Amino acid sequence: MREEAIPILRVGDAAAAVRWYARLGFVPEWEHRFEPGLPAFVSVARGPVRLFLSEHTGDARPDTLVYLRVRDVDAVAAAFGVPVADAPWAREVELRDPDGNRLRVGTPAD
Repeated sequence: MREEAIPILRVGDAAAAVRWYARLGFVPEWEHRFEPGLPAFVSVARGPVRLFLSEHTGDARPDTLVYLRVRDVDAVAAAFGVPVADAPWAREVELRDPDGNRLRVGTPAD
């Protein structure tokens, strides 16, 4: 087993969130509901990077910030139609998912 930290992001509609995160290259791994009609808890992954998306109100707070390091921030920027900013440590974009969670996505500077 590989040890890892997995951020949990609060979402209002897990299916809509999964579609939004697919634009970032994440694919759904699994979904759990205690019973049909109850809130969903979903795992999405982009290679070894994993996020949990939860409809449960007590699991996380809106407006969370997650930093994602990627190989090609320009591709992410093009997919979302946003400009890339140059910082001394990386080229970055900042995105907001439909629930207001913030994702700073960057490719490290050489």
